[in-house]
Amino acid sequence: MGLFGNKKEEKKSGCCCCGNCNSKAMEQAETLKKQGASVKILGSGCAKCNQLEANTREALEQLGMDTNMDHVTDFSQIAAYGVMTTPALVVDGIVVSYGKVLKTEEVVKLLQKVRG
Repeated sequence: MGLFGNKKEEKKSGCCCCGNCNSKAMEQAETLKKQGASVKILGSGCAKCNQLEANTREALEQLGMDTNMDHVTDFSQIAAYGVMTTPALVVDGIVVSYGKVLKTEEVVKLLQKVRG
């Protein structure tokens, strides 16, 4: 009976089950993660992601911080941060929030906490 026989385990490279995240793509994502702006919005570009971006811009203006902000939409780059639920906010390479749209006041508090 082959029901409980040896089952060959498939090994998939990358971060997830989609198969599109090969080692080269993940390497590139890690490199991009370390470069660029110190404030990043991770998300597909949906309404919630755009709202988080707008709230973050407003928070940066309120605090007088002149920081470049990137909106990362490439899922291999998003996965490099370990984020599986968007939108997400990354400050100085640290994921400070994911899966919800923060209000401007909440972003201000997080920026103050991370940057002292």
